[in-house]
Amino acid sequence: MRVEQLEYIEAVTRLGSLRRAAEELHLSQPALSETVRNLERELGVDLLDRRRSGAKISDEGRELLPHIIGVIDAVDRLRRAADHQHHISRMIRLGTVNTATVPLLVPAVRDFRASHPMTQVEVVGAQQAEIHRSLLEGSFDLGLVNYLQGDDLPPDFQTTELLRGRAVVCMRPDSPLAARETVRVSDLLAEPLIVMRSGYVMHRFMHRLLAGRAPAFSYSTDGAEMGKLMVAEGLGATVLPDFSVVGDPLERSGSIVCRPLEDAGAAVLLVLQRRRSGSVPRAARDLHRLLVERARGL
Repeated sequence: MRVEQLEYIEAVTRLGSLRRAAEELHLSQPALSETVRNLERELGVDLLDRRRSGAKISDEGRELLPHIIGVIDAVDRLRRAADHQHHISRMIRLGTVNTATVPLLVPAVRDFRASHPMTQVEVVGAQQAEIHRSLLEGSFDLGLVNYLQGDDLPPDFQTTELLRGRAVVCMRPDSPLAARETVRVSDLLAEPLIVMRSGYVMHRFMHRLLAGRAPAFSYSTDGAEMGKLMVAEGLGATVLPDFSVVGDPLERSGSIVCRPLEDAGAAVLLVLQRRRSGSVPRAARDLHRLLVERARGL
């Protein structure tokens, strides 16, 4: 028994004649009739009532019709699910707070591309709350977010720690801060300071660090990448996890440098998260594995 045989019976019933069904299916009438006869022999039931005026569904066929339609509908649902799974496997969406982009994310995506040449990877910069919401909704497959050591982790996600670093002060090499081995909070207060907007972990880190004290001047921005660009252009200094600065192209070229922060407090964690419930496409699992392996290498 083949699915198309059942679909032919459905077409004959819906259109009222073998001839019209053959025209819709782009088959010759004898070929359609023979296909239906093969099914009738297999089932042991005459599904069509053949007369001089034409062939129509028989009484026995009409009784079996709900079962035939049920099988066709089930096959259609299977096909749609397979198409959806195929689409998911061809597009992986990863949300990131834009941290450790160069040492971790870019090499992992490059390795993934080599092993999955037909799968697109969409990297979306976003705040942690948006990444979590998109993971729960299923619009993101994976999320890279930061936590401070000691933070409670949300139970809705499978969380894998990738990197653990300390906060450093990122500045231009000609900044007075660059002459110091370590930077104190009081030193920061005298400099223009670039801070992350509310919603980023490093915003919360700076709020704790400054403890109500205000810098001489401050900017706010989204994500480490923009913060480093603003530093390189001489707008001020910023505080980031060391894994977001060390190895960055701006750092390698000498456009920015970093110095340890005295009394930095809690370590900054970079974790990889995915939703606990629901199936995970194989491609997403593979990218997850590559990120973990790359982090271990670092």
